Amino acid sequence: MILISACLAGIPCKYSGGDNGNAEIIKMYEEGKCIAVCPEVLGGLATPRPCAEIQHGRVINTEGKDVSEEYRRGALLALQKAEGAGCTAAILKAYSPSCGCQEIYDGSFTHTKIKGNGVFAQMCLEHGIQCISDEEYKERER
Repeated sequence: MILISACLAGIPCKYSGGDNGNAEIIKMYEEGKCIAVCPEVLGGLATPRPCAEIQHGRVINTEGKDVSEEYRRGALLALQKAEGAGCTAAILKAYSPSCGCQEIYDGSFTHTKIKGNGVFAQMCLEHGIQCISDEEYKERER
């Protein structure tokens, strides 16, 4: 089973209240070939919510609030769902402080990218779930 970021399946859980729907991923989701999770929502954060980025190992939103605990809690709950479904691979939203794989925003809220993983992506990797970003998935599909 494949795990996906819920926003990629067209579920409106993005911080802005929208989604990051990808037609191929939506089709996989509708066919029951993957499960969708949003660690941020599972962690108790509302939709919409202030944008957040990782700064020095902590997740801070644009209002200056530390939401690291919500991100960790949601990542743990999402990981439990993934493991319960037998997921071994994940397609996660690029650059997200939860789901970013290999690259995330640097915490300056200027869309500057740095090497690193989001809270949930890192947890997945530590538990043997292979992760790629939706950007990498799109490239492979071309």
